[in-house]
Amino acid sequence: MLYAIIGEDFPNSLEKRMAVRPPHVERLKALQEEGRLLLAGPFPAIDSNDPGPAGMTGSLIVAEFPSLEEARRWADADPYMTEGVFRQVTVKPFRKTLPA
Repeated sequence: MLYAIIGEDFPNSLEKRMAVRPPHVERLKALQEEGRLLLAGPFPAIDSNDPGPAGMTGSLIVAEFPSLEEARRWADADPYMTEGVFRQVTVKPFRKTLPA
């Protein structure tokens, strides 16, 4: 089943986010190589693809996991969580409807 993982950043965490980004992206690439990643990306703090020093407010990942528990475990082990970029992570089952 698909799960939405919504991470909310701590305020002023852009520097830490950038430092931890490489191992975070490697985990996403592993999901992609396994054919389990539907989409992933950050929420810019301002209405811009490149928010510069305004940074990000969090991230959204939609990926396939065997269970909600497995999705939560994956999210809890992500470097953005373990290194203090995310202040909170919500994991919810997700049903893709469109595009078909």
